Amino acid sequence: MTVVPQRRARSGGPLALFVTLRALALAVAALTTAAALATLAALPAAAQAKLPAPPKLSAPAAAVFEVSSGQPLYGVDAGDRRLIASTTKIMTALVAVEKLPLGRVCTAPAYAATPAETQIGLRQGERMSVRDLLRALMLPSANDAAATLAVCAAGSRGAFIDLMNAKARELRLADTHFATPVGLDSPANYSTAADLARLGIALRQKPFLARTVDLRSAVLRTGAFPRTVVNRNGLVQSVPWVDGVKTGHTNAAGYLLVASSTRDGLSFVAAVMGTPSESARDADALALLRWAYATHRIATPVKSGAVFARAKLKYRPEDKIDLVATRSVRELVRRDQRVVVAVRAPDELQGPLPRNAVVGSLTVRAGGRIVARVPLVTRTAVPEVGILERAGDAVARPGSLIAIVVIVGGAAALLLRRRHGTRRRRGRADMEAA
Repeated sequence: MTVVPQRRARSGGPLALFVTLRALALAVAALTTAAALATLAALPAAAQAKLPAPPKLSAPAAAVFEVSSGQPLYGVDAGDRRLIASTTKIMTALVAVEKLPLGRVCTAPAYAATPAETQIGLRQGERMSVRDLLRALMLPSANDAAATLAVCAAGSRGAFIDLMNAKARELRLADTHFATPVGLDSPANYSTAADLARLGIALRQKPFLARTVDLRSAVLRTGAFPRTVVNRNGLVQSVPWVDGVKTGHTNAAGYLLVASSTRDGLSFVAAVMGTPSESARDADALALLRWAYATHRIATPVKSGAVFARAKLKYRPEDKIDLVATRSVRELVRRDQRVVVAVRAPDELQGPLPRNAVVGSLTVRAGGRIVARVPLVTRTAVPEVGILERAGDAVARPGSLIAIVVIVGGAAALLLRRRHGTRRRRGRADMEAA
């Protein structure tokens, strides 16, 4: 742990300190000079080693995003518009879950499927709950479930597609357009790797859907008879920390996967498009997720309520006022980035001030970039010191005591000189009179 003073200010000015974040608790105790300016820097041990380069992929288009911030981390032609096959069903699920209660029972319409299409074998007129239809939609990728949800939610396939495109605009997916709730190839049904990753993040925000895409299998208990469905996402089946989202494939689109993961408090979504095989698709998605974990971390340099400085109470210097952060800062950073917190706080406060009075600030930088500014406030109310106590404090100061001695001594000397001069004048007057 190091605490290095950078600059000592004039009386009442700031004091700058740079400390490692791991030394934060000890550094706080040192922040007791006027208008403190302290900087706390953290550089993880992993930053000493060179970070791995992004993986080489077979996918012609790919992207990986961090979930909580929605921040893109890496992409390969991530803005190229391409066919999206059954990853279309991510939007089908989003619209359906927003329009329909999970317990609602829907009636299957007539659906003329081609032999190659995936279905759960719904017959026209068969009734199934929205909950089970969504499981059939997202796990085995059943096209008849998609058609049933579309009609149930909007009254017709066309009206449902309009809802899908409205949702795309709401999510600001500028390079995405839908022409089907199923995902069969159409020039008007397209998206990009970046938009698919954003769509996957949106799906994770729906609790039921997030739980569904993390299932290895499910039993559909409504409908004409119970059905068991299996998740086609092989990474969910084989990698414990992969928790979704959706596969897709047609001959024209190639193999696609939107894969999400959660590990060590971090969640990422990767999208790969147009790979030549399922194994290449899974390998690319897994490589992107592993790279994201190897190169990024969550830094929490500021926690709400943490003490970053202590100020003396004016006229009562033995009393200290804790100055605390008003909110936490949680920031995604590369593992080789230094996180710095600059603290500006007064060394002394004069009351009265209420609790939570803003008296200073924190500035958080990551890799030299300002990522947050946080007010510093008083943890408790600052009392007003009375006149008598102020006077006592003034007298008690060493400089004040010396000044009093000098003034009293000078006054006494002046008085003695005056008296001596008066006596001499009287003596002369008496001699002249004689």
